[in-house]
Amino acid sequence: MKGVLLVNLGSPESPTTKDVKPYLDEFLMDKYVIDVPYLLRAFLVRGIILRKRPEESAHAYAKIWWEEGSPLVVLSERMQKKVQPLVNVPVSLAMRYGSMTIEKGLQELHDKGVTEVMLFPLYPQYAMASTLTILVKAEEIRKKKFPHMTFTDVPAFYNKPDYIKNLADSIQKHLVGFDYDHLLFSYHGIPERHIRKTDVTKSHCKIDGSCCNTPSPAHDFCYRHQCYETTRQVIKLLGLPADKYSLTFQSRLAGDKWLEPYTDVEIDRMPAKGIKKLAVVTPAFVSDCLETLEEIAMRAKEDFEANGGEEFLAIPCLNDDDEWCQTVGNWINDWAK
Repeated sequence: MKGVLLVNLGSPESPTTKDVKPYLDEFLMDKYVIDVPYLLRAFLVRGIILRKRPEESAHAYAKIWWEEGSPLVVLSERMQKKVQPLVNVPVSLAMRYGSMTIEKGLQELHDKGVTEVMLFPLYPQYAMASTLTILVKAEEIRKKKFPHMTFTDVPAFYNKPDYIKNLADSIQKHLVGFDYDHLLFSYHGIPERHIRKTDVTKSHCKIDGSCCNTPSPAHDFCYRHQCYETTRQVIKLLGLPADKYSLTFQSRLAGDKWLEPYTDVEIDRMPAKGIKKLAVVTPAFVSDCLETLEEIAMRAKEDFEANGGEEFLAIPCLNDDDEWCQTVGNWINDWAK
């Protein structure tokens, strides 16, 4: 029997320091997130970052928290509930971090008799710190707890035509009535070394402005290429000229060279360049979360206006959009035949 496990990032149990700290510990101690030797990672995370970060993050979570709970979890649950009636196989939901574990999701499917699982990371673009860590964790659990299960991994869907159309349609719908000067595509940042580590050719990815445009097997796992390709295909559908949009990367940590240009730096500069009305879309996420609701819709908006910007529109993620849920349902049905 077939079944599906949708997997998103996760969330603390509440927007309190008490609950945020263990969540951040689990997240940041993941060797695919901070990819340094264990002792150094433990020193950085538990000796430095977790001294101040939990309180700061709890404050940020409190600003976006809904009555029903974490926006990312609530929106992921809404999506799962919309997808389930569209397919003929069980669809469960799990998170890589937090209490909604992958093990619980697999157990739920196992209890329904599922032996063949479509493992579906809810990330359009492939990255070590998102897709890979889900696949590795799920396989570890499968070997220990569910050895008779088999997995079919859903690859990055950054360039699938129906996803691109859903994204373009959503952007267009939210731009109605907003006379914007510029559309910014802000993707979650990653350290440059992650790009080189996931380069299957071990030589293609130079991050020099040309490698992402030169065909290569590396592109199947290159986050940077996939971000640029998502943007290129969406822009083609929207018919926007080159001077009407740009691409940046957000949410970097201090200390490493991360993908550039940086979202916060570029947004601060825009009003001086004559961009007074800015729309921002965040296509690295399918569900709105801390990085979209607080970092972009609140902080980036405040910074933009403080630097002379006049109007700011944060375009929602696809969330539980009907067309997007239908697309996911179609992909599942194609697999489940």
